[in-house]
Amino acid sequence: MGEGTGHAPATAHGPDAETALGSERDARLSAAVERARRGDEGAFTEAYRMVHPGLLGYLRGIVGEDAEDVASEAWLEIARDLGRFRGDGAGFRGWTATIARHRALDHLRRVRARPRPARFEPDLLELPAAGDAAGEALDALSTERALALIAGLPQDQAEAVLLRVVVGLDGPSAARVLGKRPGAVRSAAHRGLRRLAKQLKGRGR
Repeated sequence: MGEGTGHAPATAHGPDAETALGSERDARLSAAVERARRGDEGAFTEAYRMVHPGLLGYLRGIVGEDAEDVASEAWLEIARDLGRFRGDGAGFRGWTATIARHRALDHLRRVRARPRPARFEPDLLELPAAGDAAGEALDALSTERALALIAGLPQDQAEAVLLRVVVGLDGPSAARVLGKRPGAVRSAAHRGLRRLAKQLKGRGR
């Protein structure tokens, strides 16, 4: 999921292949978003299907069982403001995540609740991931175990890992979503992934 080490050639399932797959996915997303901006409803549906699973998983990590309702609010705003969006597929992921987070925080203020861990959609870790440590920490786990471990992290670490691994954002994009410095988000993600790795080691994988 991260960059190659240079010690061995990449295989069909290695880092280079995953990077190429992610680039192809974002290229398709870019094209769909551009068509959607011109009024193509089918293209908007395509973009929705590519982005929604990761967005929903991220929201489940913030608002728990209310994620579906918050996601609906977010997509209404996304559809309304799409004409003002400028950027590529990766930028669209970050833009939608920012909107979703704002709606989630509004929801939490309304219910006067703190973000709480929740179970995630079963296929979320099939989405593109970013960062060497993410692959090292999570590759050996079943999806259910991995998501349970992420949900058990402190909030700042869990949110950083969710944005990187589940939504598929790079470090600077995740930092913009959270309104924090890239270094702070990178540190939170690193601490979270290191904690996951330690838990993996303690359980003997």
